[in-house]
This record gives sequence, C-alpha cells and structure tokens, in this order.
Amino acid sequence: MTINRILVLAKNVFQEVLRDRILYIIGFYALILATAFRVLPEFAATAEDKMFLDFGMAAMNAIGLIITIFIGTGLINKEIEKRTILVLIAKPVSRSEIIVGKYLGLSAVLAVLVTTMTVIYLLFLQFGNIPHPTASILIAAIFLFLQLSLITAVAITFGVFTASLLATVLTFAVYLIGNITQDLVQLGRLSHNPGMERLTQALFLFLPDLSRLDLKNDAVYGLQALPDNITLIMNAGYALVYSTMLLAIAILIFSQREF
Repeated sequence: MTINRILVLAKNVFQEVLRDRILYIIGFYALILATAFRVLPEFAATAEDKMFLDFGMAAMNAIGLIITIFIGTGLINKEIEKRTILVLIAKPVSRSEIIVGKYLGLSAVLAVLVTTMTVIYLLFLQFGNIPHPTASILIAAIFLFLQLSLITAVAITFGVFTASLLATVLTFAVYLIGNITQDLVQLGRLSHNPGMERLTQALFLFLPDLSRLDLKNDAVYGLQALPDNITLIMNAGYALVYSTMLLAIAILIFSQREF
C-alpha cells in the first residue's frame, strides 16, 4: 500500500461527505441541546443539571452512531451498486488502499463531528453554569471517537459482501450486542446451561466489547470514576487492534470479489 494514494482516497471521502452536508447535523445537535436546556428544568427542577449532562452525551453518541452506520455501510457498497468501483479498480490503486482510504476518510469526518459536538456541549455547560468534569468529558469524547471508528470498520466489513440494508441491520446488531457482551456472559453462567454458556462465550470472544469504550456515565459522575490510565490505554489499544483486524478481513473479502 502507498500512503499517498490512501490519503488521496481519504481526502475524497472526506470531501464527498462534506458535500452531502452531513455536518449540518452539528446544527441539529446544537438545536436539540438548546431545546433540552430550556425544557428540562420544567420536568426536573432539582436534577436538571444531571439530566442535561446525560442527555448531551447520549445525543452525541446517538448522532455519531447513525452517521457511522448509514455512511459506513455505503462506502464500498455504493461504489459496487453504481458500478463506479470498476473505475477505481482500473486506476493504479489496490483494493486494500481503497478499503483503508475509505476508512480513514470517514474516521476524519467522525473526528471533526465529535470534536465540534464536544465543544458545543461544553459551551452549553459553561453558559448554564452546570458543574461538569471537563477532563472526564474530553476523555469520554475521545473514546466515543474510538468506538465510532471501530463501528466504521464493522460497517465497511459488512458492506463489502452484503447489500446496504442488510449491512446496516447487521452493523446495528453488532453495536447493540457489543455493548452487552459482558452481561451476556454473566447471563450464560446464571443459566447453568452448557449450550447457552458456550454461545455467550463465543459472542464475547468474536464480537467487540464496546462497553470498554463507553465512558459516558464515567464522564457524568466525574474524573474519579474513570478507569486508571493503564486500563484506558489498554482499551484504546483494544479498539485499534480490533479495527485493524476487521479492516484486514474486509480487505481479504474485497480482494476475492469479482466485478
């Protein structure tokens, strides 16, 4: 793979997503935060600060997830369905470079999106004089980006061999199950059923453990609730390794496809 060609592909994806006006979603995020800022005190006079902290992080996560899944599953699949993949393959660019370039391009969009939403979120907290652990929120935002990048790799992997709709459903299913894999293991043990235990263990081993990258609650409750630095580094490394593994699988599948 050549880094220059990968960067050109990533830049093209980044510009294409911007042309689709996807970053208008940032304005939508600011709008729903403003609405929540005005409405929540009417429903929770004594806990509106805590609720706003929760709502802001949850909304950021939901918006990022929707964009990741719907755009990520179409990065390769859209090229295949429109037959524009033939133009890319005809150029002096390898299939592995296409996969990595697409992944990095969308990851760059997600980085801009998460960064901007985090700044907006912090501005609302500052404007409303809502006590908040800034360092914890920033760390949670970084891990949200890592989680979305991992989901991007999942979406691309499904997108190289399934239709867009099926890839979207499968990616969303991986996200849902990935957030409860540890609970599934505990459920399997409590069931005292060997078959159920093997199934939950298999899900835990093969599906990403996304709960390791979800620090929303830790951010809301303060820096002292965050995992220690070693754990944070290990969890970040886990996300990077898992994403790399998924991209390798996507490249392997994509390299075998005939067009």
